[in-house]
This record gives sequence, structure tokens and C-alpha cells, in this order.
Amino acid sequence: EVQLVESGGGLVQAGGSLRLSCAASGFTFADYAIGWFRQAPGKEREGVSCIRSSDGSLDYADSVKGRFTISSDNAKNTVYLQMNSLKPEDTAVYYCAADDYYSDCIKGMPDSWGQGTQVTVSS
Repeated sequence: EVQLVESGGGLVQAGGSLRLSCAASGFTFADYAIGWFRQAPGKEREGVSCIRSSDGSLDYADSVKGRFTISSDNAKNTVYLQMNSLKPEDTAVYYCAADDYYSDCIKGMPDSWGQGTQVTVSS
């Protein structure tokens, strides 16, 4: 059974940083695409970043390029999202998700989802 557990959310001032973690289990970590998605109140869910460590595939939404960095630690079966230069518009619930097809991550349609972690950026 695929399990994804996010942590690291919180309240931060604009310009600050947070690092989210996604601990994964139940699948071959390196072969799966793992992504971060977010949903703000009243808005549609948005893809933030995807990674697949087996081949180095990596993508970011334009809104976070240059500010967010996704990485993975295969030894810990954990994916991280380092978020710098945070803006109030980054406020959302951030979800970790996984799929065995990288394209499904890019399309925002991964099969398995975590419970989410709240990120709030104050102005």
C-alpha cells in the first residue's frame, strides 16, 4: 500500500523559507514520480514540482521556478521541497503525490496522495 506523509508546513513571513518533507512507503521509491501540489482556498489544485530520481526527471511550475527546489533522498525514501523567497500567494495546503508514470505527475493526475500540510505566508 502506497503511503505518503507530509510534514514541515507552518506560518512564515513573506521572504522567508520552509522545507516540506514527504516520507514515502509501499513502493519502489526511485522508480516512481513524486510531486508536490498545492491548493489555496477557493482555487483549483496546482502542480508545483515533480521528480523521479531513477532518471533525474525534474519539473517546476513557472510560478515557483528559481524559488523552490525539489530533491529526493533514496536512502530515506523522502522527497523534499525547499521553498525560499516565499510570497503570500504561496499560501495553500501542500500535498505530496506519487505515480508510476511521470507523465501523470506532470498532468496533475497521480494515483496516490498524502493528507497535506498547511503553508501560510504572511505579508
